Amino acid sequence: MPKEFMYRGHDLSSLQGMSMDEFINLLPSRQRRSLQRGLTPEQRILLEKMRKAQEAAKKGEDSTIKTHVRDMIILPEMVGATISVHNGKEFVPVQIKPEMIGHYLGEFAITNKPVRHGTPGIGASRSSMYVPLK
Repeated sequence: MPKEFMYRGHDLSSLQGMSMDEFINLLPSRQRRSLQRGLTPEQRILLEKMRKAQEAAKKGEDSTIKTHVRDMIILPEMVGATISVHNGKEFVPVQIKPEMIGHYLGEFAITNKPVRHGTPGIGASRSSMYVPLK
C-alpha cells in the first residue's frame, strides 16, 4: 500500500481546504515571505489560467498551460495540472504532484543541459593527435 502524502502533518485534502493564510504559515521562510508580499501580476494571471484549465479538465478537455513564471510557488490547488514551464529555450511539461507543494515551478524545468563528453576530435587537445582516427 503506498504511503499517504503528508505536508507538515496535513494531508492533501486538508491542504486544499485551507485558506491561503493558513497554508502560507506552513511554508518554509523563503516561500512564506514571498507569498506574504503578494503575488505578482504574472503569477495572478497564471493562477487564473490554472483555475480555468481545471474547470476545463472537469469537462473532459485537456489543456496545458504555457508559462514563463518560474518563480511561482506550487500551491495545493495546482496538484494534478500540467504546466509547460519555459527553461530559456523551450517549454518543459511539468506534471504537478503533491510532493512538489511549496517548491518553485522553475525547479522542475532545468535550464542547462548536462554535459556529455564524447571522444576528442582532431585539434581538441595536444594529446588528441595520438588518438587513432579509426
